[in-house]
Amino acid sequence: MSRIASAPISWGICEVPGWGAMLPTDRVLGEMAGLGLPATELGAPGFLPADPDAVRDDLARHGLALIGGFTPLVLHERSARDEALKSARDTAAALARAGATTFITAAVADAAWSPPEVLDSSEHRHLVEMLARVDEVCDEFGLAQVLHPHVQTIIETATDVDRLLEACDVAWCLDTGHLAIGGKDPVAFAREAADRVGHVHLKDVDLSHVPALMERRSSILQSVHAGLFTPLGQGDVAIAEVIWTLEAAGYDGWYVIEQDTAVVGEVPPPGDGPVRSVASSMDYLRDVVAPRLEVR
Repeated sequence: MSRIASAPISWGICEVPGWGAMLPTDRVLGEMAGLGLPATELGAPGFLPADPDAVRDDLARHGLALIGGFTPLVLHERSARDEALKSARDTAAALARAGATTFITAAVADAAWSPPEVLDSSEHRHLVEMLARVDEVCDEFGLAQVLHPHVQTIIETATDVDRLLEACDVAWCLDTGHLAIGGKDPVAFAREAADRVGHVHLKDVDLSHVPALMERRSSILQSVHAGLFTPLGQGDVAIAEVIWTLEAAGYDGWYVIEQDTAVVGEVPPPGDGPVRSVASSMDYLRDVVAPRLEVR
């Protein structure tokens, strides 16, 4: 349980217009600390200060460390090469100064997160090359890059994931929810590619919402509002099996409870709302997952 962390998105902190209410930073960090969480990810722009030293100070006041940050980059287009590398370098420098250890890459189609299309062979080769370059940038700053499969990025479906697994040796953020949504069994991923897993996001999913999302009849925002993500153990993803498989393979990194949540309607009072969902997820990890690990 000392390796369980969370992320601001689990409190509804998201920059997408219309997502929901943005709870105050001190409240979110205080509720994280109150649950006994030792660390967090960076969250949406504006949630924490822009100055890395101020980020470190704000987190330290709540007894929290910074794991890393989610970084969208355009990596398949040669015309975007210089801009992408500059963005990666600037972000890596800021994360390292704030005390982070992990650089979480999302390979987006463009800055507007346009719906992805299948990459041709040239674009895919450039993606592989650029992931290697971002690895080099991260190495300079003492960070580990992990690639995050994600809805509406160019690494979205099981085919996308398998194609890239075979093409390069980049480390991965095993996101149980986004893998399942894209049709890739996260337990199979954990079993087949455990040595490639550098970070884990734990999400449970109500898979009944997935067809509309993947067919673009529903946006990620609409799907979240409709209940796409559930507390751990209450959806259709085999969360426990993923963790048991990774632990048996020797994984010793973070497990981040990272459930996309939206605060809509009346803002709940402190101690209510998103914190209850995260607490429920922690109960599941403590009561269902951990005992079997202790037996081992």
